[in-house]
Amino acid sequence: MSTYICRYCRQPSDPNAPTCPLCGAPVDIRSAVSDSGWVEQPPVKDMARLQFGQSHCQIAGTTVPVAEFSLAPNDWIYFSHHVLLWTEPNTRLSTMSMKGGWNRKLAGLPLMMVEAHGPGHVALSDNHAGEVVALPLQRGQQMWVREHRFLTATGNIRYDWHSTGVWYTTGSGDDQETHYPMGQFGDVFGAHQAPGMLLLHAPGNVFIRDLQPGQHLLIQPSSLLYRDVSVQMHLHLEYPRNMGFAFWHSRWSYRNVLLRLTGPGRVAVQSVYSPPEDTEVISSHSYATTHHW
Repeated sequence: MSTYICRYCRQPSDPNAPTCPLCGAPVDIRSAVSDSGWVEQPPVKDMARLQFGQSHCQIAGTTVPVAEFSLAPNDWIYFSHHVLLWTEPNTRLSTMSMKGGWNRKLAGLPLMMVEAHGPGHVALSDNHAGEVVALPLQRGQQMWVREHRFLTATGNIRYDWHSTGVWYTTGSGDDQETHYPMGQFGDVFGAHQAPGMLLLHAPGNVFIRDLQPGQHLLIQPSSLLYRDVSVQMHLHLEYPRNMGFAFWHSRWSYRNVLLRLTGPGRVAVQSVYSPPEDTEVISSHSYATTHHW
């Protein structure tokens, strides 16, 4: 059987199938590329089937999609407890131990992860409109994911969370406040023993592109959905001119807060995001590059 490399998940696939069996992307469509190099990642088609191990997942619906799993006896998945939609009584559910419970609570991360072991059926769904993004991971591959975008992962995918290291403070003294424009923590998933599958739920549309070694890109911090761990990131501050005067110092309040990404690696952004709104004076910040124009 001839194979081709899926342009979205970058894995070998069957060109005769209507969708990629690993990520669900349609096979029979042309790649939609913007003039600036972004590729629109098509949403997983309604009723598309994704294969992993001896099990499969079927994506049902388009506006608020549901991931319905048919788990084989030796396969299992894990997920945050609030996305569980329904399950069969014979599907074995158990809690998954998580590190740093108190810190997770303070950071707003899920305190309880649930494992679902086959055989049996279980359905998961996030309760807002968006797209399900499937990321098959090969052995040794890792992916950084924005917090609160994780839907589920197969049991052979390891999960950890780390500080993003991107922050700035405003005010002074007792009125000082720390801001995390892309969240205080990020999730890192990796396939260490064998290939696995990771599912994300992204609001809006998803766009991906590849950064070459040393290539830079500026994006809204909260628009970043996922990136290869090889892609580096840090804060970037833009200070535009106003009424003929240039704000030449980082303590001026009129600025744009962006995220600077440096390749090599793949990055994905979502079209729904919340830009930093406050315009207070920045008193300190994590490592950042600046630009005055």
